[in-house]
Amino acid sequence: MNKQHNTMIANPFDLLTEEIVFAILDRMNDDALNKKSFSLVCKAFYTIESSHRRAVKVLRSDLILRALKRYRSISHLDLSLCPRVDDATLTQVAFATAGRLRSIDLSRSRVFTHLGLASLVGTCAGLVEMDLSNRTELSDSAVKAVAEAKNLERLWLARCKMVTDMGIGCVAVGCRKLRLVCLKWCLRVSDLGVGLIAMKCKEIRSLDLSYLPITEKCLSPILQLEHLEDLVLEGCPGIDDDGLATLKHSSKSLKSLNMSNCQNVSHVGLSSLTNGADGLQQLILTYGPAVTNDLAKCMHNILGLQSIKLDGCSVTTSAIKGIGNWLASLKELSLSKCLGVTDECLSILVQSHKELRKLDITCCRKITYASIDSITNSCTSLTSLRMESCSLVSKDAFKLIGQRCRLLEELDVTDNDVDDEGLKSISRCSKLLTLKLAICLNITDDGLTHVANGCSMLKELDLYRSSGITDAGIAAIAHCCPALEMVNIAYNDKITDNSLTSLSKCLMLKALEIRGCPSVSSMGLSAIAMGCRQLMVLDIKKCVNINDNGMIPLAQFSQNLKQINLSYCAITDAGLLALASTNRLQNMTILHLAGLTPIGLAAALWSCQGLTKVKLHKSFKPLLPQSIFGFMEDRGCIFHWRDKAFQVEIDPKGWELHNGRSP
Repeated sequence: MNKQHNTMIANPFDLLTEEIVFAILDRMNDDALNKKSFSLVCKAFYTIESSHRRAVKVLRSDLILRALKRYRSISHLDLSLCPRVDDATLTQVAFATAGRLRSIDLSRSRVFTHLGLASLVGTCAGLVEMDLSNRTELSDSAVKAVAEAKNLERLWLARCKMVTDMGIGCVAVGCRKLRLVCLKWCLRVSDLGVGLIAMKCKEIRSLDLSYLPITEKCLSPILQLEHLEDLVLEGCPGIDDDGLATLKHSSKSLKSLNMSNCQNVSHVGLSSLTNGADGLQQLILTYGPAVTNDLAKCMHNILGLQSIKLDGCSVTTSAIKGIGNWLASLKELSLSKCLGVTDECLSILVQSHKELRKLDITCCRKITYASIDSITNSCTSLTSLRMESCSLVSKDAFKLIGQRCRLLEELDVTDNDVDDEGLKSISRCSKLLTLKLAICLNITDDGLTHVANGCSMLKELDLYRSSGITDAGIAAIAHCCPALEMVNIAYNDKITDNSLTSLSKCLMLKALEIRGCPSVSSMGLSAIAMGCRQLMVLDIKKCVNINDNGMIPLAQFSQNLKQINLSYCAITDAGLLALASTNRLQNMTILHLAGLTPIGLAAALWSCQGLTKVKLHKSFKPLLPQSIFGFMEDRGCIFHWRDKAFQVEIDPKGWELHNGRSP
């Protein structure tokens, strides 16, 4: 009896039923690292996790069959990182998942043909979602095979530039249950194909027709779709005022309309398109024609409108007054890079739309303290404020943000005159998740310490070129903000290994940019590698004291690393070869590594099985064995060659000089 009791204590997991373990796994959401750790607890957990998993993202083409063998209950398969998926592989996927597979992502695969798709669709009758984006050579015969997926509800064909109206017509006839269709950049699809989709697929909710050579002829059947909610017409030059004026119908179900980069549409055409669209909630007109009072008037009576984006447009004061008079109460307003925005404009807007939650006034260079006073006084429920490069706003204005807008979750004050007093006030925003303080030259460790003490939920911090920050400020942030996921402290010669040691305690860190920090070394990078096991993006460009000794711990501990910039570091063949052993590395930038030889580079490239993009100096191109290019490209890797000269000149402020000018 005692022996049995001791055994139960030694193996407490045996007491958990399969249902309890499933419930634990359900609460882990889609965190792959946690699920992997869970499966390694014991053999029973390994088996249960394998049978519980429904969604899998495969890292490399050669791992697909192994994943299918282990995970027998897969219904959602993501192969977007597997460029070498061929017809045989699709056939094997089909038979391994038959009856269960509902979703497959092939958005980066470039080898399969209509034969593989026919096998997949014919065997997996339950498919409801397929992403075939970026398959630029995909033919009509392949799309015709997709048309046999009678239960398909969501289909992405973005950048499938060879697909024509004939292929889309087959889809329209075969896939009557479609709810989402993306045809962005399908340059051979015209009014005929789009019209067929609209006439045959009556269940469509979302339709993306960006950059298609279409006209108003296909819009009439589209606007008659009873369930259409999201329509994207971005960059469609064939749609103009004259054509839109001929429309006899508007969509009563439409909730979101995107007409960005439609230079031939003014208030006249927009009025025709939205007349009667009483359910419209979001309107996107970025980088379009000037926003005038007439355009504002045509939106006046849409009561449900909550969001409007006018980025890059020229706006008039009369137009702003018109928006201020709308019957709707806006929740989101974006005026980024809008010419013509003044203090008067913003004062009118925010006094009329006091329920604003998100406001973007990036690069509105005419506004001053008065605008911030109006915004913070009227819109106290703001959760997001973006105001990068508002150069006339005085430092006192930033105190108002913390005093009046305590619900902020995102604040971008990049390239502004905010100082420590401003940060002290901003630290009252205890819900802050994202704080961008790049190129803020008046802040120091004192201000950052206030932020650390007040904003413990912070996940993203940008201190790019904020040269008043030292190790002390970073230590305060790292100690008080354990949930940090992204940190940028680039181009700061005061940052040393001590900062990296502090940040190594932030176990959730996923992205770190320390380029241009000459005082950090391999010692600090080793601490990051050992402490931050979830690190995915790393930029150490111009960290001249990081050498091969920093690559070894990265290779050993940073198994989630996907992207790295090694340019100008002191890394040699040995360090690059060590790094090449990481399983998930997809993107590398390797420019101006003095210790790198063609032989070492070639060996590293052969070893990096998951690479999809590598950036190299063009001087290496004739020195590498020619066979490596075909080999890498067959595995889905794209080479980007650069002819950038070696940069050594630095101005007194520590800024890199490009042709004699600071960036």
